[in-house]
Amino acid sequence: MKINEKLFYASVLVLSALFLLIGNRIATRDSYAPVIEFEIPYYTGVVTEIIDRQETVMSWDWGSDVNISITFYVRITDSGRRGEVVTAQQSLSTFFAVNEREVSVGDRVILAYDAFNSAYHFTNYVRINYIAILGAVFLALVLLFGRKKGFSAIVALGFTCMAVFMVFIPAIMSGRNIHIATIIICVYSIVSTLLIVIGPNKKALSAMLGCLGGVLLAGLLMLIMDAVLSLTGALDIETQSLLNLPVPIDIRALIFAGVIIGAVGAIMDVAMSISSSLWELKESGGISDFRGIVKSGLNIGKDILGTMLNTLILAYIGSSLSLILLVNVRTTSLMELFGWEMIIVEFLRALVGSFGMLLAIPLTAGVCGLLYAPPLEDEGASFVEEYSESLGKK
Repeated sequence: MKINEKLFYASVLVLSALFLLIGNRIATRDSYAPVIEFEIPYYTGVVTEIIDRQETVMSWDWGSDVNISITFYVRITDSGRRGEVVTAQQSLSTFFAVNEREVSVGDRVILAYDAFNSAYHFTNYVRINYIAILGAVFLALVLLFGRKKGFSAIVALGFTCMAVFMVFIPAIMSGRNIHIATIIICVYSIVSTLLIVIGPNKKALSAMLGCLGGVLLAGLLMLIMDAVLSLTGALDIETQSLLNLPVPIDIRALIFAGVIIGAVGAIMDVAMSISSSLWELKESGGISDFRGIVKSGLNIGKDILGTMLNTLILAYIGSSLSLILLVNVRTTSLMELFGWEMIIVEFLRALVGSFGMLLAIPLTAGVCGLLYAPPLEDEGASFVEEYSESLGKK
């Protein structure tokens, strides 16, 4: 029976949206709502004129520091007060190792309003605009290159991001089981992405099963390593600060969530690459039997594995480069270095994700062999027929 692709596509979108709505409702049922006693108003604007710049030298027993105070005019760009010009101040000091650069005319800045002193203070530069432009260019190129597939990829990415922020994060803030929430979000991301981008076919099903198998292995392995390594979850100040929230958050489970969610993308990439490659080989008439499909899948997987392992490891090294530099100047003992939980967790991210990819390769190849090859009974009948013909010829 041929599936109506447009109807199926619309059904997947509706079901994905329903998951987000229902999941958000369940996840936010007991969510922690912060009580802000005094909320500071923030405004965005453009610097129109520098009024004054003063330097003050502060002397200490160990040296001196220079405090810089800059006063300037800002034209507010927020809709409620658009066009209004206010006076703001930026404070810098050489006491701090790193400072924002001094403001100049034309800069887009963020101001905080101090109600007690009726003053506006510089807090940051407006940076999201440039990221939005870069993102828009990227999306346009994806649509130009990918056309329909590109549009589907953007839709799938949007659903995945919304699932994280509408369901996963609220679930954590409600004190729900992080392990279960992680698996649910990963399964949702895999199924929705492949069905939206690839559609209802054997390619998507093969990649889906291979990816799910890899993620489940990674999750099981992570649970085992968490128990064996006696992790605490207190990796940095930000993580430890979560312990002060009214809602109980299992910071050890956050390591599990970070590792598994970080590995899903790479595992899905490997599974889809193998599934798609084998489908093209089968359609072109290159291979059609179970053994040939599996063998080709394993060979393709070996080639993919080398580059994907590099991608995974280098991505984690790049994201933790500051940490690597810090620990290199803090200790010369490798034993102490490899005892640090921050370092061990980075190793776990890379290794657990790699194990997931390793399992996804043979699993995807095997599923492709079962789905792409003719049914076993057809192969058996063909073999009997060929054997009978050969006997007749003799």
